[in-house]
Amino acid sequence: MSETKLRWGILGTANIARKNWKAILNTGNGTIAAVASRDAGRAQKFIDECQAVAPFAAVPRAIGSYEELLAAKDIGAIYIPLPTGLRKEWGIRAAEAGKHIVCEKPCAVSVADLREMTDACRRHRVQFMDGVMFMHSRRLDRMREVLDDGTSVGPIKRITSAFSFRAPEEFFTANIRAHSALEPAGCLGDLGWYCIRFALWTMKRQLPLAVTGRILAQLGRGDSPSPVPTEFSGELLFDGGVSSGFYCSFLAEHQQWAHVSGTKGSLQLSDFVVPFAGSEIAFEVNSPSFQIAGCDFDMKSRLRRFTVAEHSNSHPTAQETNLFRHFGNLVQSGRPDDFWPDVALNTQRVMEACLASAGLNGEAVNVA
Repeated sequence: MSETKLRWGILGTANIARKNWKAILNTGNGTIAAVASRDAGRAQKFIDECQAVAPFAAVPRAIGSYEELLAAKDIGAIYIPLPTGLRKEWGIRAAEAGKHIVCEKPCAVSVADLREMTDACRRHRVQFMDGVMFMHSRRLDRMREVLDDGTSVGPIKRITSAFSFRAPEEFFTANIRAHSALEPAGCLGDLGWYCIRFALWTMKRQLPLAVTGRILAQLGRGDSPSPVPTEFSGELLFDGGVSSGFYCSFLAEHQQWAHVSGTKGSLQLSDFVVPFAGSEIAFEVNSPSFQIAGCDFDMKSRLRRFTVAEHSNSHPTAQETNLFRHFGNLVQSGRPDDFWPDVALNTQRVMEACLASAGLNGEAVNVA
């Protein structure tokens, strides 16, 4: 690792940036140099509150404009937690300023917008990565080994997942995720993005041939130009007879499970996005046996539990830390990795197709 740490600027003061403040602190190869808001006082308040619980040796400075942060000569990378409706403009401007970019998801309003962003990153030779933390967990490496061993799960037939949380009433009157100009995809962008990404990861980046989608409920806060999805279900159809279904919602209680079914067994995890608190994370594989002997019908579990020594959060081993550490290593290598913008684009393509299908009363929309 280079002794020179990557100097980060945070573009905005969204809540998720608090978690990633600590993640950058824990990387060992990065430091936060500045935080920008359109209100310098808000940026300073954010810094003061984060510094009180996760202090950097050199206190980051508060900046009162996004433009000033991008112009700063001492900033090498930008983390963008701005609303989706603003990400294209500031992502492109950050790339043009020569800044490497970690962007929250969904990365853009449309595939066309995201392609403009990633093209700008390629032109200016800066790394682009979305903020899907579970992609950087060591658990995925172990899961891939099990999925590929040929016996635990066998050829994959079905992938299912759900990610939801029960939003309080004030969420639908004040939160940006209930405003169509800021977060037009609603729960599909905020939660479904993870379900789609999990399916694409399981299928080794293979795109589905077609998708269908249904908006099960929608709502917009009082100043929203139109309603946004608050409950959504989707279906992805892959070559070879593999299918994937997902459900995401602001209306159902917390859940974040994923299940992969094969011809020889199944793999399941109940915390695929945000691991349950602890110093290890896990998944399970099962291949139950069913036997009939006379009047006795016996279903016997053959459950195996796999664990990975990785903290759930707020630790040097946690997945959010791994994301920023991995990103820092890529930047320091001087060789941008096209995998990360490509996988973000593919996720955006599938999400956009799901929304298009929902607008066609659930008609199948071609993707690949």
